[in-house]
Amino acid sequence: MKLATLKDGSRDGQLVVVSRDLVTAHYATGIAHHLQSVLDDWGFFSPQLQDLYDELNAGRTRHAFALDTAQCMAPLPRAYQCVQAAQPGGEDLAPGSDPALHQCTGDAFLGPRDDIAAASTALDIDFGAGLAVVTGDIARAAPTEQALDGVRLLLLANTIALRAVEQQEHTAGCSPLASRPATAFSPVAVTPDELGSAWHQGRVQLTLQVGWNGRKFGLCEAEAGMPFGFGELIAQACRTRALRAGSIVCSGPLRASAASDAVAHGTRGYTSIAAKRRAEFLRNQESAAAFLQAGDTVRMEMKGSEGNSLFGAIEQSVVVSEASASPIL
Repeated sequence: MKLATLKDGSRDGQLVVVSRDLVTAHYATGIAHHLQSVLDDWGFFSPQLQDLYDELNAGRTRHAFALDTAQCMAPLPRAYQCVQAAQPGGEDLAPGSDPALHQCTGDAFLGPRDDIAAASTALDIDFGAGLAVVTGDIARAAPTEQALDGVRLLLLANTIALRAVEQQEHTAGCSPLASRPATAFSPVAVTPDELGSAWHQGRVQLTLQVGWNGRKFGLCEAEAGMPFGFGELIAQACRTRALRAGSIVCSGPLRASAASDAVAHGTRGYTSIAAKRRAEFLRNQESAAAFLQAGDTVRMEMKGSEGNSLFGAIEQSVVVSEASASPIL
């Protein structure tokens, strides 16, 4: 099934069930008001939502309405925990290495049409196109297969980064925090079964499309773009603690396959500006790629084998307010 959260003036919004083609929706108020409530008792609520989803797709609901993704919040507008894979996209993994994760802000996610806001372009604003999963309860030290069984929903993610602040954190030996001010999510979250065979061993076997200012910027094969599958990432997060229902694990910006130099050198593009700059430095010892500027637009979407949009698109504009005399933290 497919779920979304509509703006209603509250912090957690109103849960709706969305048709498979993303055209219509139906309020889930008779079942649950918020997605977190569903995640807390998935076994009780999800069959009821599935029934409503089936009725909606069959055209048998009386109060369906046209879905306006501009009115969507993040499907889960805030989460108790959000972590992201931290492996730099331009570096090879050492044999036998474990996933690296860092904490992200989870108190207020951005919706698919919310602006990317920053105090200054001197912060080197960057986007990061990837995927994310929302989990149920997962026990401490859960092995990979058990961790993967805890995946409830998948969605697209734009993990926004401030690269100038990131460099300062790296120099100071700090874990990225201030450099990850916000994450935006697709309008719709989907259960893994909606992907069919494209959901395989914790990876999605589809292409993530990225646009920047109306031009194609990246076409990344999501399976090859994740060095570790979601089962491995979740298991790593559970090594020393349990995850509670509603935790979010992000892939971070997908990267080019190490076996595909053509992708790494730009014929298929990138999922972040930092990745493009790394590739240009490797070729030319310099990069002409600037980071995001005021008024820039970013678009991310993933389509199924039949060309249908699976999650809806993330479409954001950059808004800069020169409010700080010292923009670099």
